[in-house]
Amino acid sequence: MSQADPELLLRELDGWDWELCRRELPAVLPRLLISFQQGSGWLWERHTSGESEDWTEHIRILRILTEMFLPHISLEDVEQSFFSKVLPKTLQFFDKLMCELSSKAKGLSSQSTELCSTVRNLLQCCSQTVVQLLATLTGCVRRLCSGQELSLPSIHSLPSSVLCVVKTAFTHCKDSESVYYGHLHLISDLLQSMFKETYSLQKQLMELVDLISIDSASTEDDITYMVSVIHTVLEICSVISNMDHALHANTWKFIIKQSLKHHSLLQCHLKHSDILSGLCKDILLSFDSCLQLAEQMKVSEIQEGTDFRLFQKTVKLCRFFANSLVHYTKEFRACLSDSCSQLHQLFLQIYSKFPPSLYAPEILEIHQDEISQVFLVALDPLITQLLPFSPFMERVLSENLGLPPEQQLPQCLLLLTIMDKLSSQPEEVQTLWNTGKSLSLLSALFLSFQQCCGELSLPVCLPQVLSAGQPAVPITLYHYVCVHLCSFIASTLPSHFPQLERALLEAVLGSSMITSLLAMDSWCFLARYGTAELCAHHVNVIAHLVKAWPSDCSQVPALGVLLRRMLFLMAPEHQVEFAGEFPPEELENLAVWQHVSLRALSPDLRARVASQLCSAGLGRCRQWLNGGRALGGLPPVNTALSALLAACSSADAPLEAELKTSVLGVLSQFWSFLQAKQVSDEPCLQKTLCLLLHLLEVFIQALDAQLMTQVFALQSSLLQLHPPDHVRLAMLDFLSSMGKVFIPQEAQRQVVPQLSCLFASLLADQTWLIHQHALEAFTHFAEETRHEDVVPWCLNSEEAKNKVVNFLAKTRQVEETREARTERLKQERITWSAQVLKVDGELESTGEPVAKRACHPPSEEQYKAAVGTMEGAVEAVKLLLQKGPPPGWLAVKLEALHAAMATLRDSLR
Repeated sequence: MSQADPELLLRELDGWDWELCRRELPAVLPRLLISFQQGSGWLWERHTSGESEDWTEHIRILRILTEMFLPHISLEDVEQSFFSKVLPKTLQFFDKLMCELSSKAKGLSSQSTELCSTVRNLLQCCSQTVVQLLATLTGCVRRLCSGQELSLPSIHSLPSSVLCVVKTAFTHCKDSESVYYGHLHLISDLLQSMFKETYSLQKQLMELVDLISIDSASTEDDITYMVSVIHTVLEICSVISNMDHALHANTWKFIIKQSLKHHSLLQCHLKHSDILSGLCKDILLSFDSCLQLAEQMKVSEIQEGTDFRLFQKTVKLCRFFANSLVHYTKEFRACLSDSCSQLHQLFLQIYSKFPPSLYAPEILEIHQDEISQVFLVALDPLITQLLPFSPFMERVLSENLGLPPEQQLPQCLLLLTIMDKLSSQPEEVQTLWNTGKSLSLLSALFLSFQQCCGELSLPVCLPQVLSAGQPAVPITLYHYVCVHLCSFIASTLPSHFPQLERALLEAVLGSSMITSLLAMDSWCFLARYGTAELCAHHVNVIAHLVKAWPSDCSQVPALGVLLRRMLFLMAPEHQVEFAGEFPPEELENLAVWQHVSLRALSPDLRARVASQLCSAGLGRCRQWLNGGRALGGLPPVNTALSALLAACSSADAPLEAELKTSVLGVLSQFWSFLQAKQVSDEPCLQKTLCLLLHLLEVFIQALDAQLMTQVFALQSSLLQLHPPDHVRLAMLDFLSSMGKVFIPQEAQRQVVPQLSCLFASLLADQTWLIHQHALEAFTHFAEETRHEDVVPWCLNSEEAKNKVVNFLAKTRQVEETREARTERLKQERITWSAQVLKVDGELESTGEPVAKRACHPPSEEQYKAAVGTMEGAVEAVKLLLQKGPPPGWLAVKLEALHAAMATLRDSLR
């Protein structure tokens, strides 16, 4: 055996057999290691001077070491006597090889075919050396995978060294587009070989690491080392994410398996947020790929072939990632407090890109079903696992999420999913979500629901099973939320009823009408599903709120609607008790009864309540009419008129003649002093006018010529002053009812022209709501009226005629496509969101007391309105004197008013 020349030694070793290698190991191994370590620099120097064959020589020495002598070294000695000496130099050599490979690639930037061919040959030589080195390392690792458990100290250098090689090689393959410019095709086969060998090396290493055992007796250094291995593999995951599905999945499988295998030892050392972030990122990337492939197949109309098979593979990859996330979260949930935002965002981003989201791509239903049944089903258990986790609850129910428009519907659907799962959870979990920290689950749902204005307007539809044993059918978002909300209410524990009632009441009183309606529907379900006593209790509470709040409060109408609906659900005996709690004959209770439909009551109770309401309402009106008729006293009168309307419109049979005469007499007194200018200026008089018009609809058949003339004269004058929308809508309701009555002969000369002019003006109104209501009112009038000759007079232009004809034919003026409608709703949502932020900013408290309003002198218009009121009162008295003898106190009252007028006149001088 040669003692001096390394070349002779290497040639001599070519003929050695297995047994000879084992016997000569103590003598030969040290010499080979010295030759390998000292020769690395020497070989590299020779290579840089142009002798590239020395790469192969270096690989030859490494292969002899790993193939001929490594198998004979015991596990106890392999780290100290082999790996610690061989691997550092191997890493240096590999790094230099990769640098040389990248350096050679720069020659490919030339357009010269000859030069490119030369560079390829150099690259081929270099890359083949890399491949040989990778194969040698793979063999080295494979020899240790004998199936027996390994201790980490015995192979300490190997995993980290191999992982560095794997990461560098994969990174080179990933960056090949930029490294090789436009000449990737010249080197692609070489890169493919490098990729395959790196793949095999990583796979072998993962098998080796799986044999390593660490336990409670392991040192802190061993635990730290294992953690670093997992983190390095995590870095490799980010490199290979778009390179190969199987490789990517197996790499993640290794991370999850090793993390769970050593759970108790690694729990406090792993970078959980990085692992979770990587999983979430890869789930989203794979999900995006699924959607892109599905979208391509819809456009190409090809449902089979390569794209479809790739689509199925990608969906399964999504499922794998989802299962991995579920398993990891289950084991390490306690360590994931900082990752709840990522988990929340994962759900929101996935569902924002999937139907029925307005922002989802257009894909076929078959592909939707594939994604839903394979991937989304696998993700569903994650929500169940997170329900007991308080940080996740705090994140999902946060009051200031600041979500973009596309994530509002996903947030709503996530909350509904949580509601569906909550009933099967322990009481402490239900308490966690139903009490919340800043918001309860129900309050968060209502808040989220009102942000889904676009989806509610379209509306989007979701599948729902409405009957057991029947297939799911598409229903609107409102219907879907209502069904799930009612199911949640039915399962709510009695101890959580205070939170439930508070959330319902807040939603009813909120600024969103559609959310208020949802809360009312849910509350009515609760009234029917719960006990009769619970329903009666809620009705009493609502009635007391209505009674206590000022009539001009913007939230009272919503409570009134809820009260009206819930009274229908009360037991008859509780209705009697309600009438006793709020006696209709007492004036202070008119504020409650004005919102009630007496049709909800039993016939006997209905008749009694109607009679008492009429008496109390008429009394309040007469008191005001016979008094000073001050505008400040008008709100209670409006309440009385509203209660009268409730009583008269809900009556089963026509009112008694005497009562009808009394009501019409009081109504006539109001019309006798109303003036158009004053009504236009005073909101409280506008409300009075609307109530009077609605009352006249009830008594439309009993109107005499004089009252009808007064009513139309006032409406014609008022319409010229451009009254608000609610006044014009009341006018239209009244005009619609005119089809039921024959206009008296003596009133036709004045009323008919005014009637046609009113219809013509309102049909030409530019406000879409008024215009639509005008078309409905005119159609109803034209169908019923006996004055057929009036109908064409109302249509004073071809445009008006065409609009009525199109309305009757149900012809749409503009046919908007679903895509155009969706885009319009997206833009409207942006505008709406900006307006909400603006209003919220204006309402935000500054902590300073509100400044008092400056006192301004009365305007000329206010003086005119006051004088107009006095003139109207004088005219009303004149009309009353013409109808009959005055009461005895009238003369005294007129004298006092005369003296007051004189005092006012003198004060002006």
